[in-house]
Amino acid sequence: MTDTTLSPRPRRVFLLGATGTIGRSTAQALVARGHEVVCFVRPRAGEDPGRGLPAGVTVRTGDVTDPASLARDGFRGERFEALVSCLASRTGTPRDAWAIDHKAQSDALTAARAAGVSQAVLLSAICVQKPTLAFQQAKLAFEAELRTSGLTWSIVRPTAFFKSLSGQVERVKAGKPFLVFGDGRLTACKPISDADLGGFIAECLDDPALQNRVLPIGGPGPAITPRDQGEELFRLLGREPKFREVPVAMMDAIIAILSALGRVVPRFRDKAEFARIGRYYGTESMLVLNPETGLYDAEATPEYGSDRLYDYYARLVSGEDRADLGEHAAF
Repeated sequence: MTDTTLSPRPRRVFLLGATGTIGRSTAQALVARGHEVVCFVRPRAGEDPGRGLPAGVTVRTGDVTDPASLARDGFRGERFEALVSCLASRTGTPRDAWAIDHKAQSDALTAARAAGVSQAVLLSAICVQKPTLAFQQAKLAFEAELRTSGLTWSIVRPTAFFKSLSGQVERVKAGKPFLVFGDGRLTACKPISDADLGGFIAECLDDPALQNRVLPIGGPGPAITPRDQGEELFRLLGREPKFREVPVAMMDAIIAILSALGRVVPRFRDKAEFARIGRYYGTESMLVLNPETGLYDAEATPEYGSDRLYDYYARLVSGEDRADLGEHAAF
């Protein structure tokens, strides 16, 4: 299927996480395929809660962390056929992760089953292959619940997003060096755009080959390192590459200090977790992990779509596009 292909069986879909950039792209892809889409979002004081969402969706507001609100304000006693969740915690701290990545997802699954839903598609993350952080463990806990729910399911684990790799564009344009951990070649990924990922998520509803499976997915290859990304940015700007290497040992020291402070002052606990998250992404590749070798495998990482990160960089550098980073900026 392509973005312009209608679903052979249009369904009534309940969509969570629709106001995020991936959620908006997923909503667009679902509507383009002919599905009836109901988006359950947080109310926004003084703002249109459906701002940025495509025409044709129904927007309902409520609290995804409240099971009563999910049932009353979201499903409203109506029948649905599919649940699609692009929901994710904003910070990744333990409290936020377990409240959103696990409990809210679990409550939504319960409400969806009561509404007659027989299929669910979950946006997860490829980093759960090697879980050392709270949000990864919370995501895995819900993945396990979904797989044993009795529903037809698809668990989508994307690699790095364009927006997560665009946080340094402005600093490089301003003449600053591109920051890398180590020599900038510790990690690699196959970035996928929001539009391509949204299309893939929507495709899971119709393609039997994508159902009852965990689906790692990246964009078009080859895999690229942070140093590759920095060199391309400087090339687009017509400047000599300038890097600043951040030793991993420095991050380890920062984590140790914040963790020690967190045992005395609670507010430092979250700061320590943020530092651990930063270290993880700075030292672990977003590629399929070979369970036998313990190594990341670019060749085994599936590719989807046609959008390429470097074309996106070119649009950012020219001012044609603007990065919507949200909580996804690395620096």
